[in-house]
Amino acid sequence: MASLVPLRRLLAATVGGLLALGSLAAPAQGAAALRQVMFVGNNWDGTVDVIEPGGGYARIGRLSVIPDRAQRLTEIYLNPIRLAFYLGVQQGPGEGHDQLVDDMYTTPAGDALVVSRPSFADVVSIDLATGALKWRFPVSGFRSDHMAVSPDGRTVAVSASTGNTVHVLDIVTGRQLGSFATGDKPHENIFTGGGKYLWNSSIGEVNTDLDAPWLDFTKGDRKITIADTGTYRVVRTIDMRDRLNAFGRSDLSDAVRPAVFTPDESKLYFQVSFFAGILEYDVATDKITRIRDLPQNPATDPDRTTWVNDSRHHGLSISRDGAKLCVAGTMDDYATVMDRATLNPGPLVTAIKPYWATVSADGRDCVISEAGADRVTAISFATGQAVASVAVGDHPQRVRIGQVPAGWTAP
Repeated sequence: MASLVPLRRLLAATVGGLLALGSLAAPAQGAAALRQVMFVGNNWDGTVDVIEPGGGYARIGRLSVIPDRAQRLTEIYLNPIRLAFYLGVQQGPGEGHDQLVDDMYTTPAGDALVVSRPSFADVVSIDLATGALKWRFPVSGFRSDHMAVSPDGRTVAVSASTGNTVHVLDIVTGRQLGSFATGDKPHENIFTGGGKYLWNSSIGEVNTDLDAPWLDFTKGDRKITIADTGTYRVVRTIDMRDRLNAFGRSDLSDAVRPAVFTPDESKLYFQVSFFAGILEYDVATDKITRIRDLPQNPATDPDRTTWVNDSRHHGLSISRDGAKLCVAGTMDDYATVMDRATLNPGPLVTAIKPYWATVSADGRDCVISEAGADRVTAISFATGQAVASVAVGDHPQRVRIGQVPAGWTAP
């Protein structure tokens, strides 16, 4: 295992870096004119809706990201081991459905959309002009998951959730630049320090019914793994178990779910399995500094085995000035904008199975995906009220800002 570096040195390297979630690289000089858009991944039907990135969020077009579906299914059905895992993904995290698009980012030129496809255990590049496959990268193991794009837009990281590996790829060619080992079931990825570091959080085994608190030990090795992107060597790991115990919350899971940094990357806000609320972690002191329990919907089934993939709340974004947090209360059917200084929630905006939260192109709104209603809804950071909704495809999850050529229409 690589030697650890002091956390203070790591913080010094990351302060002043760009927040990587949803970041976009500027197009190269002389490149074709590009239009900023928002991509919504419809996980169960294998499509991506392209919508306006603000204002009324009108739909621009829809793109299939499974042009090779017949070929992939043939390969799977001819391989008994792959078939077993494919069916396991379908009946487990897929809730009886194929998982056909988890995450997506555009290339710097805006000519292709790079997509992770859990059921097919791969990452693919889809030509935005023709809808054809440009390249395909099979991940280690049998399922791909969350991705992140580097601040310069040139590399994309993907979690191979059954391979306990993060692959880092050239976003244009699909060539692997490096990889590193993680804890069990790697999930969220975040670039920090202007792209110098990559943080991965592993969530452990979320597909069993061993969800009682006393069975937490069965969930596996859950930790944050931090790699240097120059060497792809692990420079530090953080297990939140000891930090939670020190804060007096040994009752909480240490499986870090969606997470966001403050603009100066000094604090990390995150969600954990089974918890209705958020946690604040101070990077310099290596301590959890605040935990905020959020309202629980009395209509939510208290049986933790009914909660999707061990989620309670799953989806978190931060306003560009760092003053507000936006929380998706997945199993509690609401979203809320929180004041970061006080951690007080704003109005509870009714939403059906909200699964993700991101920031609009103009920074004014938090945009959530409502997986149970097949729509995305924008909530004003200023007022905490919903300002727009637009219908999308079946079971929207990840929402990302990207770019397409000016005048683009779906192939």
